Amino acid sequence: MSETPIPRIEIEIVPADDVGCRLATGWLVLGVSALGLAGLFAVLLVLARTPVLQELFPSLDFFRTALVVHVDQSVLIWFLAFGGVLWSLGMQGEKHLRARWLALFIAATGCLLVAAAPFLGAGDPLMNNYIPVLRHPLFLFALVIFGLGMLLQITLYLAADWGLHAVFWNRPLRIGVLSAALASLIALAAIAWSGLMLSSSAWQLEAYYEYLFWGGGHVLQFAYTQLLLVAWLWMARVCGVALAVPERLLTLILILGVLPLLSVPVIYALYPVDSGEARLAFTRLMQFGNGLAAVPIGLILLVGWWRSRGRREEDKVPAYRALQASFLLFFAGGLLGSLIAGVNTIIPAHYHGSIVGVTLAFMGLTYLLLPRLGFGFPRGRMARTQPVIYAIGQFLHIGGLAYSGSMGVQRKTAGSAQGLELLQAKLPMAVMGIGGLLAVIGGILFVLVVLKAFRQRGRA
Repeated sequence: MSETPIPRIEIEIVPADDVGCRLATGWLVLGVSALGLAGLFAVLLVLARTPVLQELFPSLDFFRTALVVHVDQSVLIWFLAFGGVLWSLGMQGEKHLRARWLALFIAATGCLLVAAAPFLGAGDPLMNNYIPVLRHPLFLFALVIFGLGMLLQITLYLAADWGLHAVFWNRPLRIGVLSAALASLIALAAIAWSGLMLSSSAWQLEAYYEYLFWGGGHVLQFAYTQLLLVAWLWMARVCGVALAVPERLLTLILILGVLPLLSVPVIYALYPVDSGEARLAFTRLMQFGNGLAAVPIGLILLVGWWRSRGRREEDKVPAYRALQASFLLFFAGGLLGSLIAGVNTIIPAHYHGSIVGVTLAFMGLTYLLLPRLGFGFPRGRMARTQPVIYAIGQFLHIGGLAYSGSMGVQRKTAGSAQGLELLQAKLPMAVMGIGGLLAVIGGILFVLVVLKAFRQRGRA
């Protein structure tokens, strides 16, 4: 059977100069650092939920404090920092150079303060959705600082990129990165608007943070999905997957992915921020809108894989395996989401699948970006096996959580609060613990691969 011809690839968001590459490297260091910090707190999380080992931890409060920092580092900071990588690559020249470095410095300061806050007296964890918090001024200040850094980075990117090209139709990667920036900006605006509409005297109440981050948190999922799809398309093309659709169609699909966000100001205009109607509207927005681009692009990738079977170049194997693992986990998370009934561990199984799907996509794209940024190629057994180890661990993790949830184990609990009296309830949570530890090992391997590539600057 003859090989299917693969269209010429033009990665149009990488600039011709070195300025964007240096800034992108800085954002990548920030993102990988956040992921490493999240991994450290993940070790504590897994141990606090694993039978027998959980008895070593004195209180549920410890589990929740670690969970807050882990979630904010691994989902909020890592994801947006990787967006910062792509937005930096989309800016050319030295215009606003000081402001661009300042944005990175501000965001990095927020990241470090989030990690340090529990050791500087911050406690009182609140497990609100999307951006959980420690109810302490230092931690809240850290989140604000990080948000300001991202706001500056996004604003500078949009000012530099918007209108530079009269025609976007044949540049799906550029439109994907641009739409992710717009979605992130809308999310930050939604959080700010919610803060203005909520009573400032209620900031000590637990429900305050649920309402504060509910709308913006849902919108952020659109930004993450757009960045995920950019990573999928980029990796697929570089790794030789034949996407038998025109560039214009891919561009239209990516635009479709963010069109539902036009309803965000309508929701805020119709319903109070703290109303049940607003909560339901944002739930429906994500439920029915966030797959409009992911599903068709997923189908296009499946067809491309079928048409492009064969061996990959050694330098492309790590990214290709990350692409496959990301695809499987993201859609496994979506499938588990359809099985949610009640407040149990099927919920974290669902979002761990989808979130880790995004993380693996960013890991794989990092492997392709490293040599473009002037570092070494991720080669060797460690780079090839890292996506596999990470994915297997996460499949065990979400499988254990999903099965435990089907038996009634509640989410966001640890220790005796989990209700693990019966052996059949303990076994799946033990599988979850083993998978979690394996996933942490995979995350550590990713950091090591990146550090090795950093040491090989100029030797790719």
